[in-house]
Amino acid sequence: MEPLTTFAARLRALRRQKKQTQKDMAALLGCTVSNYQKMEYGQVNIPITTLMALADYFSVSTDYLLGRAEGELREK
Repeated sequence: MEPLTTFAARLRALRRQKKQTQKDMAALLGCTVSNYQKMEYGQVNIPITTLMALADYFSVSTDYLLGRAEGELREK
């Protein structure tokens, strides 16, 4: 699976686990719903600051989001 596909699938799954809508996530990140949807579809590269914000929000590592690690939850 290529990196953006893995990232998109993990982002979508984590959002659903938290019972958040795409609109909720766009508001959290300060972007448009359309831009957030492109993240979930693997159609756009995101800034590092957005990646870090997502990792913090979902309590996972950036490596997990990027498909570079299998473990989900990050140690606190």
